[in-house]
Amino acid sequence: MTERRSPPAHQTNLAEGPAGLAAKVSFLMQPRPYPDAPDRVEAIETHMSWVFLTRLYAWKLKKPVHYDFLDFRSLEARRLNCEEEVRLNRRLAPKIYIGTVPLTADAAGQLQLGGDGAAVDWLVQMHRLPADRMLDRAIEAGTVQAGEIAQVARLLAQFYSSAAPEPVTPSAYRSGITASLATNRDDLLDPDFGLPGDAVRTVAGRILRFLTAQAALFDRRVQQGRIVEGHGDLRPEHIFLGPNPAVIDCLEFNRDFRILDPVDELAFLAMECAQLGAGGIGDGILEACCRELDDRPPAELVTFFKAHRAMLRARLAILHLRDPGITESRRWRTRALAYLDLAVAYSGSLG
Repeated sequence: MTERRSPPAHQTNLAEGPAGLAAKVSFLMQPRPYPDAPDRVEAIETHMSWVFLTRLYAWKLKKPVHYDFLDFRSLEARRLNCEEEVRLNRRLAPKIYIGTVPLTADAAGQLQLGGDGAAVDWLVQMHRLPADRMLDRAIEAGTVQAGEIAQVARLLAQFYSSAAPEPVTPSAYRSGITASLATNRDDLLDPDFGLPGDAVRTVAGRILRFLTAQAALFDRRVQQGRIVEGHGDLRPEHIFLGPNPAVIDCLEFNRDFRILDPVDELAFLAMECAQLGAGGIGDGILEACCRELDDRPPAELVTFFKAHRAMLRARLAILHLRDPGITESRRWRTRALAYLDLAVAYSGSLG
């Protein structure tokens, strides 16, 4: 499951009776409510959700959080987002996402998964996938097969080729990248984080200079109809390898974040594979997918997106230090520095 981090959000209704988040989490951590009769429930907390893993299924409960880019404070907003998550993820994982299930309270205030009472929240229900067949775990175990890479590339190519070009203008597309770059740079330069400012400014400068000098390259991508609605969070931990590969956990909460060049998304995956020590696997998926799409992006464009995405991931990692009650500050600082090092290395070849 995805873990996405941003500055601390406002949370509401965390512990007030059966409708409070704490009560819901406590209930869902028990085996009794689930239809597959699990012996135990594994609970995973992310910044925006709780995920409960039972014997056969995964269940996702949205937190009542509020950011600049989303507002989950109302029950209706969480219901709609659960439905949207299912709809969007069925594009690349049609057999994995089962649907939405209400969390209800009966007349006595007792919670039930499903049931006839009033809905107090909603969950996304998925089939549970074997962890060892997710791409990140398979990379770690050294079990990735060439045929599996080809299957994933083919799945992604079919997905991108079926997507309609987005009606974005070249200037708006480049402005969006520039704004994202500025946000990444400014957050990484926050003196509270103590990151190496020279490295941050160097990477940001190289990325911006390339974007400016090669504006015509980015404009052509738009004019060729390359900008589509993609997955939005294409990372190894979201890719299931198997006879019927699937890609789960798309970025569902903000459509703007899914409007992109497939090469951007594929370069992101390649960068993440490189971070895991398997750059060849990510590059192999990118190259095979581009062949299927009859797309021949310049190597420097791929490198640009890798540098830009590495900088974004450095920012998301370091922002964990703003979380209330953070206990793993060293872990997140180390991760941010590793991504920043990748961004420096990639951006060095941009000229």
